Amino acid sequence: MKTATVRDLRNHFAKVSNWIKDGQEVEITSRGVPLARLVPMAQPKRKRVRFDAKARMKKLKELYGGKVLPGNSVLMMREESPW
Repeated sequence: MKTATVRDLRNHFAKVSNWIKDGQEVEITSRGVPLARLVPMAQPKRKRVRFDAKARMKKLKELYGGKVLPGNSVLMMREESPW
């Protein structure tokens, strides 16, 4: 476990926060007396979702049918729009 003083927190917080991000506990002392302990929070496990191009195309066909607008048509629609 790392130890940091209150002065370290004030003047070198980036260094102390990097220790915590690395998963280390940090004991905070004031005049040599332990004051607090900072521990990293448990990170929720995130499920990584893979991009599926075929599923995306299928979804777009369900929403818009077989219509495909060329890029120029989209620009023309924007120019005609009052917004």
